[in-house]
Amino acid sequence: MCAGAIINARVSKLVFGSYDDKKGCCGSLYQLCGDKRLESITAVKGGIMEEQCSMLLKDFFRSRRD
Repeated sequence: MCAGAIINARVSKLVFGSYDDKKGCCGSLYQLCGDKRLESITAVKGGIMEEQCSMLLKDFFRSRRD
């Protein structure tokens, strides 16, 4: 849903840290922003500070489960 919102908002550049290998649609499981059928203009750059971002996400969800 996030990738769809990014495309509909015509965001020109998306930069993110951590990939989502299970459900990600911007460079992980699927590249929705690069799908020519959607005429997306969004350039995607992922993996920025990936280790730190991954740890932040893991810590956040661990705290939510506790």
